[in-house]
Amino acid sequence: MFFTETIYALTGVALFGLGLRGSLLRRSLLGRILAINICGAGVFLMLVTVAYRGPEQLPDALPHARVLTGIVVAVSATALALALGRRFRETESE
Repeated sequence: MFFTETIYALTGVALFGLGLRGSLLRRSLLGRILAINICGAGVFLMLVTVAYRGPEQLPDALPHARVLTGIVVAVSATALALALGRRFRETESE
């Protein structure tokens, strides 16, 4: 099971790194918003990996609750960022 945990953790770190790179290098607002969402997915995957205690024990519930809350916040923040970006583009063209 240690191998599976390592794969999940490394995948979470890779997603976070790719999202961070994309958010720093992208010029478009939509690209940056998507890259930040990829960062969040990496953090969520790392939190789920931390919650795993072993095959015989139940996982820790607190990281799972944080991931569920984080998903709701991420969806809300993405919608807000897209609405603000649209409003900014509309006022910029006037």
